[in-house]
Order: sequence, then C-alpha cells, then structure tokens
Amino acid sequence: IDTHSHIGVYPIPWADAHSDGNEMTSPNRADVWAEHAFWPQDPSIWRAVAGGVTTIQVLPGSANLIGGRSFVAKLKPGVSAREMRFPGAPQGLKIACGENPKRVYGTQGRAPMTRMGNTAGFRAAFQKAQEYRRRWKKYERDLAAWEKKKPHQTDPPDPPARDLKLETLAKVLDGEILVHNHCYRADDMSKQLDLAREFGFRIRSFHHGLEAYKIRHRLAEEGVAVSTWADWWGFKMEAFDGVPQNLAMLSAAGVRAIVHSDSASDIRRLNQEAAKGMTAGRKVGIEVSEDEALKWITLNPAWALGIEKETGSIEPGKMADLVLWDRTPFSVYAQPLKVWIDGELVFDRARDLKHISDFELGQGAEDLP
Repeated sequence: IDTHSHIGVYPIPWADAHSDGNEMTSPNRADVWAEHAFWPQDPSIWRAVAGGVTTIQVLPGSANLIGGRSFVAKLKPGVSAREMRFPGAPQGLKIACGENPKRVYGTQGRAPMTRMGNTAGFRAAFQKAQEYRRRWKKYERDLAAWEKKKPHQTDPPDPPARDLKLETLAKVLDGEILVHNHCYRADDMSKQLDLAREFGFRIRSFHHGLEAYKIRHRLAEEGVAVSTWADWWGFKMEAFDGVPQNLAMLSAAGVRAIVHSDSASDIRRLNQEAAKGMTAGRKVGIEVSEDEALKWITLNPAWALGIEKETGSIEPGKMADLVLWDRTPFSVYAQPLKVWIDGELVFDRARDLKHISDFELGQGAEDLP
C-alpha cells in the first residue's frame, strides 16, 4: 500500500498535457480533488501492480499550502476514478509546509514568501473554516427546530452560501477528511502540530518527514504516522538532515512508520525500500523485525488511509488483497509472482497475465518494459 502517489495525475508518458497534479493558481485550493484529474489509463498503474502494490493514495502536488483532496484507489482495471476508488475510504487533504509553497508564490511576489507567510496562510484558512462551520451548524439547528414546529407558520431558514474550499476544511474540522501533511523539517512539523491543536483538528500523517526522528516521541504521543523514504535526502535544503535510520528510529519510538514512493518508479520497489530502512536500523543497534518492517508497507499505511479494518493484513473478514512473492520480499532479488485484489487475480508472472493500458494497445511487445 503506497500512501503517497501521483500516478494518474502525473501519468506517463510525461508531457505538459499530462501535468494535472498541481493547481498552482492560489495557495489555497482546498476545492480541487485529485480524482477529477486522475487518468485510469496511466501505464504506471499496471507496473505498480507488477511490483506488488494493490492500493494507493493519489494526492495533488505540493505547490500550494492547501493542495486539495486526495483519494484512495484500488489498482484493479477501471475506466474512471470513481470506479477505482477504494469503497468507503475517507478522502484526504494534502497540505504542504516549508519550501515549496513559498518558492512557488514568493518568486511571483505573492504570499506566502516566507515560512511566516506559510503559517499565516494556514491560520487564515482555518479561521474562515471555523466561522463557516459555525454558520452551517447554526443553520442545521435552526432547521431541525423549524421542522419540529407543525404546522409551519414560517418559511424554513435559508442555508448559508456554499463555499467549496471552506466545505473541505470544515470536513477536516469534523474529522471526515484526513490530513496528510507534506513536511520535511522537525520545526515545521512541530508548527503544524501546534496549528492543528489551535484549530481543533488532527494530522493523520506527515509525508516525507526526513527530520521526523528528531520529534519522534511527540509524534508517538500524538498518534501521528510518518510516511517517508529509506534514503532519499539532500535534494533541497530542507531535505539536508535526513538519515537512513529514520524509519527504524520512528518505529522503535512507537510511531507508525511507513515507506512511501512519491515516484512511479520506486512504487515498484517498496519492499526493497523497507528492507533498506530495516537494515539501516539494525546496523546501529535498533532491533527491527521483518514483521515490523512489513507493516511499513502494509498495515501502517492502511491505518494512515483509514482502511486498516478492510485491508493491510491477512485476517478473516478483510479484503483479499494479496501478493505472493518468490522469496522473502526483503531480498533484492524478490519478485511478486501473483497479485490478487479483492480476491481477483490481476497479475500472474508465470502466465504473463497483466492489465495493459488502452494507451499501450497496438504497441509491439518490444516497446513494452
């Protein structure tokens, strides 16, 4: 299970015409939904399945402070995002702190230009959301009171004007939408936790979180998961202080550690990334069992996406989302032999059974990987 994917909104082959993951027109685009940009013919989908992935969260990008709603998809063939949605999975909200929003808008001479501006933008958005929520709660109370009065002597109360941005944030305040926060530095994550406390919502998970090890005990206390890489670091300033022991340190502290991809290539090797994180921890004396490392790519991401009661482990009553490996998945030589989603065999390496995107139909076998 991959908690951080842009498959379908940044599909292959790469072209500007396919760039649908970042609505870079305002720092707050809580009104946009990733599923409205999702292309179910992205060839990356079946490649991910061939790597043993059954479920992904498709997120907007991180250019904006508030990037929009994410959705959870099952990687069975479908002709629409709605058809591929994980049944009953809550939507998420992608928010981003740190360098990206201030770079995108600061270079245009617009706010946010600094980390101060980032936090001010978040606070203003959630303050408006609180006020919007109060208006709707009052309307619902007034309507319920009016409906009890029969016969009606007056017209029903008028509802407040609908605002799609504030509606999304109000659902966050009500706990209906889960917050997934792109954030690298420990101080930025701490500020986001303070922000959530100020406005009365919870952050479900931090994504990337290269300095999460520095605040692992607070993350454990507040029940916040961390989706990260095994050893990506140094590609920008806020990614400078990553360590390969991050996953193991988080796990040892009681944080739900998760391996994510943020890549149409690395999604095919989540098992290897988990193995690297496990090994890095063991080398410095942190005991990480294979069962625990397996949770980094199964049960823990299921929890972060709010679907842990349906999938993420092999238990009676759960969905039959299964991968058969030819050896321990922590071997660099490991390959998925078969993949089932909802009990349906969707990939079989021996029989060359796989779903081919309509986009690739008609291409010669020599053109396919």
